[in-house]
Amino acid sequence: MTSVRVEAPARLHMGMLDAAGGGARRFGGLGVALSHPAAVVEASSSDDITAEGPDAERALAVARRSREALGLPGGVGVRVVEAIPPHVGLGSGTKLALAVTAALAALAGQTPEPGTIARAAGRGARSAVGLWTFVLGGLVVEGGRRPGVERPAPLLARHAMPDEWRCVLVIPHAEPGLSGRAEEEAFGQLRPDSDRAALIAQVVLTSLLPGLAERDLAEFGAALTRVQRLVGESFASVQGGVFHPRAGDLVDALLRLGAAGAGQSSWGPAVYGIVGDEQAGSELARRMDTELAGGGRVEVVSFDNRGAQVEAG
Repeated sequence: MTSVRVEAPARLHMGMLDAAGGGARRFGGLGVALSHPAAVVEASSSDDITAEGPDAERALAVARRSREALGLPGGVGVRVVEAIPPHVGLGSGTKLALAVTAALAALAGQTPEPGTIARAAGRGARSAVGLWTFVLGGLVVEGGRRPGVERPAPLLARHAMPDEWRCVLVIPHAEPGLSGRAEEEAFGQLRPDSDRAALIAQVVLTSLLPGLAERDLAEFGAALTRVQRLVGESFASVQGGVFHPRAGDLVDALLRLGAAGAGQSSWGPAVYGIVGDEQAGSELARRMDTELAGGGRVEVVSFDNRGAQVEAG
């Protein structure tokens, strides 16, 4: 094999089960894979380790790290064909890192298990939603990490999204959500709230997942909106409110204009609304475009139920 192409779908992070971690595990969470945008990476054999394209510097750092972690011989040339918009809440760093690592492993004829890929890529320190949507696509629920344990959080549930459902993705022109040191400091300021964590888990288990299993858009959407607000309340003290300062009004607008459920992905500012089909998505996108008045972009995307695609060149 002389070249490999990996396409990794973006993800919506729909919230953490226990952000402050008062019990044996911390974080946990749920999220879903989108068909677009995506991180698309090509890797080929080379005498050196190089990278080009958008986010090339990050891709190069991951390539160096993952080759050492996996014990891969020789050099590699990495080309980032497409990158997910950074720092808007769609998992750009995680998906690029996992795509580069998977490409290098495949180029060497290896198929590491998910935890090995995550560790080699340097991802999954808090959330494993990015990992499991990378591996499987669909909607995933992961169970959180034990303190001092390096392996990624375990997958608890995975369910395909209905083919006809659509996501109206809104990315406003706004300050990026928290990342890096600022994100670490924000998590450090959170205090355990067992009552809220229990309520989030209850809504996920008794309404959101059953609604999805029965393809009941109204139940799923209402549960998702409820979870998003509960999660947002957990982070209100460190992000300036239940949502990113630019996101709250947009979430309200999505619900007012026809979304069955809506929320903010990760730290934002990206927000999303769930609708039942392409026509409803197009109509909601048109209305949200008017709402934004040129202050961002709106896109109708389908959900991804396949996970990352690896193709030999």
